[in-house]
Amino acid sequence: MDAAELGAWLRLSLTPGIGNAGARQLLATFGSAQSIFEQDAGTLRQLGSDRLADALLTEPATLAHQLQTTLAWLQGADNRRVVTLGDAGYPPALLDIEDPPCMLYMLGTLDPWSPSAINNVAPCLAIVGSRNPTPQGESNARQFARVFGEAGLCVVSGLALGVDGAAHDGALLGGGTTLAVVGTGLDRVYPKQHLALAHRIAERGLIISEFPLGTPPLTANFPKRNRLISGLSQGTLVVEAALKSGSLITARLAAEQGKEVFAIPGSIHSPQSRGCHALIKQGAKLVESAQDVLEELNLPQLSTVLPAAHEDVDGQPADDPLFAAMGFEPVSLDALQARTGLATAELQARLLALELAGEVARLQGGLFQRMARV
Repeated sequence: MDAAELGAWLRLSLTPGIGNAGARQLLATFGSAQSIFEQDAGTLRQLGSDRLADALLTEPATLAHQLQTTLAWLQGADNRRVVTLGDAGYPPALLDIEDPPCMLYMLGTLDPWSPSAINNVAPCLAIVGSRNPTPQGESNARQFARVFGEAGLCVVSGLALGVDGAAHDGALLGGGTTLAVVGTGLDRVYPKQHLALAHRIAERGLIISEFPLGTPPLTANFPKRNRLISGLSQGTLVVEAALKSGSLITARLAAEQGKEVFAIPGSIHSPQSRGCHALIKQGAKLVESAQDVLEELNLPQLSTVLPAAHEDVDGQPADDPLFAAMGFEPVSLDALQARTGLATAELQARLLALELAGEVARLQGGLFQRMARV
């Protein structure tokens, strides 16, 4: 895209009163952004109100600065790009949502919608949740995302504190890819605590924004970006959420887009679980393991990426004393701790890893069979 074409797209996006819907109508009529601004006043006034025509005929005061800033940003590194509606590299999934953005700014090495990669796009799954999760909720987000990363899924989230950040981190820890949809310009990182995480995502994944460079973290932009998170994904998993939260907005948008919605249940006493419980009552799939999600999405089984029952699970051999300590009946954490001598944090982490992988019941079953043969 040359400077003239980029300038026309920026002018279209910066012209007040147009919006994505108006821009799409203009593009359908005139064929390109540059052609829109080549029309005379009479032609533009035939399309609608005088106010709309006057807006299109008046160059936005910030256009020159925005064009210079964007060109400098693009030239600053080879992992930066701008794609527009109709470009070969525009995400096809976003063409089906209600309000697809006309411009997308992208930062990262992942380029799944380029013509050369279009047939090899990894399935995407959104993981969203509270900015202030419980320790268990944050751990769930990271562990689920790690398993999904190992399974070859691209984890999509919003780079926010809490569940979002844990999901991005987990996907990268699992050797997978992750995609962050943000509510600011890509020359800013919000929150600042995620600066290092944003660099990691840019190195192995992708950060996307529909907002021009320099856009600060405005409150209204975060619910708006949620339609992109759900739109890019085959399904949305809500880890923890209050009844009034952006995560439930994302889940609602996913349902409206015909996508699957998943929710992890929690304590009935926790406010952070009420949003998930509400979603389950409304028909979201209750999720207890990563396998539940993969099966519902009709994706490859975890057995193709996780070790079998007789192999190591997170470095733990199947004859680990932890399995023997479980016994034949349900057992409390205190009892397991007494039997194994493990510290509480280590014991919880090992049990969680096995539970997320859907291994506890299967490994116990294998243990029972081995004991029956003795």
